[in-house]
Parts: sequence; C-alpha cells; structure tokens
Amino acid sequence: MRTAYRCRAYPTPEQAATLNRTFGSVRFVWNRTLAWRHTRYHGEQANAYLTAMKATDELA
Repeated sequence: MRTAYRCRAYPTPEQAATLNRTFGSVRFVWNRTLAWRHTRYHGEQANAYLTAMKATDELA
C-alpha cells in the first residue's frame, strides 16, 4: 500500500531560487536521460555507447 502526504512549504526568496535551480537541473538531466533511452530503444547509435564502454579497462 502506498501512502501519500501533502505538505506546503513557504521558502524564503533565497531558498526558492535554490529550489528552482535544483529542480531545473534535475529536469535537464531527466530529459537528457529520457532522450538517450529513446534513441537507444529505436536502435540509433546503439553501438557507439557499447564501443565506448568496451574501451575502458574496467569493463573490457
């Protein structure tokens, strides 16, 4: 069972600016990752990442 809680925050202007910057960064990373997964799913550039991973000593 999932439980949800609703709460309200009243940040100061400085905290609001920090939150906006943080959420903007998270949104950017999410969108880039989503685009990468979409590209991989449709078969474009699938081998480029595999080749790069094979070039590392750790994953070779």
